[in-house]
Amino acid sequence: MARLCMLLPPYWACFFLCSPSHQIVSAALPINGTSHDTCGSMPVKFPFGTGFGCGHPDFSRYIRCSSSSSSSSDTLQFSSGNGVYGVSSIDYSTGTLVLDDPLMSTCSSMQNSGGFSLDRTSPFTLTDGNLFVLLGCSRTSPVFDPDEDLCDTGSPTRVCEGLYSCGAVSGIGLRKNGPTSTCCVYESPTRFGSGGYSLDIQKLQCSSYSTVYGFGDDRGDPMKWKFGISLKYNDSYHTDSCKDCESSGGLCGFSGLGESFACICPNGVNSTSNCYGRGYAWSGIQGCGIQTGMGIAGLLIWCTTLFF
Repeated sequence: MARLCMLLPPYWACFFLCSPSHQIVSAALPINGTSHDTCGSMPVKFPFGTGFGCGHPDFSRYIRCSSSSSSSSDTLQFSSGNGVYGVSSIDYSTGTLVLDDPLMSTCSSMQNSGGFSLDRTSPFTLTDGNLFVLLGCSRTSPVFDPDEDLCDTGSPTRVCEGLYSCGAVSGIGLRKNGPTSTCCVYESPTRFGSGGYSLDIQKLQCSSYSTVYGFGDDRGDPMKWKFGISLKYNDSYHTDSCKDCESSGGLCGFSGLGESFACICPNGVNSTSNCYGRGYAWSGIQGCGIQTGMGIAGLLIWCTTLFF
């Protein structure tokens, strides 16, 4: 192999190309930032990733691992049209995750909030278990329009009673155990089905919102309720190529403008298939061997085009 390289014209660039110390494959395959399988204490698995080039491209614009200046630990975050939310948990067995909106009202803390939106083209949908509750709504709010029937008047009204029994309601100008006529268990999320969703608190003339996705062991104690936005994600992206990559110790990702599949190996270099036998042997004779597949004439043309 070394003799083949020396047969090339003595252009330093071509000799450097086949030099055992040069990482040919790393130049041929774009390198993304090294992916990790955790973000802080949160396990991160496909289709999610810790940064651009990691995970599946359809999810990379929504999920990202972020470093906080106020915390020593990285946090997994979800970005939507109107804000950035923390990811408090992911259940990979059921394909669900829970978002934490710091401005959302809970039994322990209530404040004015802006709302929540979910892109119609996103790979996420609201789970059926979400109960969106609008708090401190004006009597002229469109949610109370009798022709629209946007508020659930059945058993979920006890959710309003539970939230209004919390001392934190003073944070939105209400008194504890006051009338629940300004509260609405909002039914619209189910009406949007699998499409997008937008909750504009100001447009609905309400002070805040809360989302309950579980009631814990005691439905009557709002301090034990599970607050957060529960989303289901499309888990049909786990292809055989990705499984092969993961079995070799790599993490599935993508590279280039075409967002083609890439297997990110432990040394941070991409492979187009898997990491078997490649994790720490990307240079030297193997690198030159890949280039000889072009033939001597192809190498001459490549070098001439690149350097002259």
